[in-house]
Amino acid sequence: MKLSKRRSALVAAGISGALLLSACGGGGSDDSSSSGGSGAGAEGGTFSVYIGEPENPLVPGNTAESEGDQVISSLWTGLVRYTEEGEVDYSGVAESIESEDNTTWTVTLKDGWTFHDGSPVDAESFVNAWNYTAYSPNAQGAASYLARIQGYDDLQAPVDEATGEATGEPAATEMSGLQVVDDQTFTVTLSSPFSNFPAITGYNSFHPLPQAFFDDPEGFGTRPIGNGPFQAEEDFVPGQGVTLTRYDDYAGEDAAVADSVEYVVYADVNTAYTDVQAGNLDIVDVIPPDVIESAESEFGDRFIRTESSQITYIGFPTYDERFADPRVRQAFSMAIDREAISEAIFQGTRAPADSFIPPVIDGYREGSCTYCTLDADQANQLLEEAGFDKSQPVDLWFNAGAGHDAWMEAVGNQLRDNLGVEYTLQGNLEFAEYLPLASSQGLTGPFRIGWSFDYPAADSYLTPLFTQAAFGPAGSNYSFYSNPEVEELLVAGDQAESPEAGLEDYQAAEDIIAEDMPMAPMFFTEIQSVTSENVSNVRLDLFQRIVTSEVTVNS
Repeated sequence: MKLSKRRSALVAAGISGALLLSACGGGGSDDSSSSGGSGAGAEGGTFSVYIGEPENPLVPGNTAESEGDQVISSLWTGLVRYTEEGEVDYSGVAESIESEDNTTWTVTLKDGWTFHDGSPVDAESFVNAWNYTAYSPNAQGAASYLARIQGYDDLQAPVDEATGEATGEPAATEMSGLQVVDDQTFTVTLSSPFSNFPAITGYNSFHPLPQAFFDDPEGFGTRPIGNGPFQAEEDFVPGQGVTLTRYDDYAGEDAAVADSVEYVVYADVNTAYTDVQAGNLDIVDVIPPDVIESAESEFGDRFIRTESSQITYIGFPTYDERFADPRVRQAFSMAIDREAISEAIFQGTRAPADSFIPPVIDGYREGSCTYCTLDADQANQLLEEAGFDKSQPVDLWFNAGAGHDAWMEAVGNQLRDNLGVEYTLQGNLEFAEYLPLASSQGLTGPFRIGWSFDYPAADSYLTPLFTQAAFGPAGSNYSFYSNPEVEELLVAGDQAESPEAGLEDYQAAEDIIAEDMPMAPMFFTEIQSVTSENVSNVRLDLFQRIVTSEVTVNS
């Protein structure tokens, strides 16, 4: 995921934020834009899209980051989809998702949906997929989004607290909260009430899987079989990509306009941008920061601005002794001049972040992050109180090839100038290598991470990033932060009668997180994209994904 998982309510990564976490940026916004042009091209044709290397094979439950999520969004359609305003839209596979108590939900499917191999999308295909994803020996990266379902804990292997290694087999292979009623109906019983459950079911973890997956899980990830507007008739080749073709028997309302979409893997977004300039590539979703100013004049109406739901963070490895004290994390955050970096590096297109819930989401409060404002004097006082050793440089981590070098170096320069702490840039890992290192507590200093909601709700910025259930490979809590009071408040917010009623508890949890500062919010993000003259009707959705079914190839 440019955003890890991770791009909805845990509407999807990163939910990758799934993770969707992001390699180059976060999820899109409810103020999506389209590229210029008349859109008068005939149906058919092919177009190409830049992506970074996905972290894992293309299986929905193991895709919680932006690169794989972009491809998954073309191959699958979930139970629900989302309007441009962030509301749940029953234009997916679900006819309805209903409950009288917010605990036991009845999911009724529409008839006529099929996978790309012609097999039916039925209740069993959802239940089997969710059980496979939740079963911890399968090590699916987006498993934690299923944790609210009754019986999820029984599918988790016991773990040695000292080593973090599994010490046995799970107690069960199927969640007790899932029951198939008939081909078009199944029930979901949660371990406690959660009013926002319908919204979360649009996320990758909740997508269906055909029998072909269970027959050959490893091969499936190379040539996946989904139920979306495009299908894979060839293998995904690491380092190269894949061409997907239109699925003519698609049952959804958003059938593909083009004949095919070619996803092209690039190690460096700068190369991809150059290829769009030359007409050798059609779409780059997030262009490099240093070309933003020139791109607008060069591309004209083929330069697209999208208000994003992404927050860019500097995360702290709370498991590292140097960053275990909250005062150290507060100090580092207060030593950074976000406004100066935005103006110098991003030409003012990144707004300094002042909260853990962004302005595009209900629950945002201006200035709720008190340590997000530059104050070098207080920062130095906090470091002195914490006994931080300034003589040792800190490692600053970020993924390679996505345009993060300049602004991370600017962060390092400010830490040196304002705190007297030297730094070493650690930006050599590809995104597919970076996230696994983060999941295994391998980051040795502050690190860049992007997060976009998995579904449009305040808890999608809190639960996946700041709870124990999201530790390790099955989650997105890369700082490995834990606070029981935060977890209690998030549960209370979940159990409120409605998402709106839960906001007070979610905001109270945010206040504690803002004091503990396991991650420092850096920027609220606007996404800048460019296209070639070959395409029109290019739009980014709420999760920063290109809506490939709408793209028109110009004749």
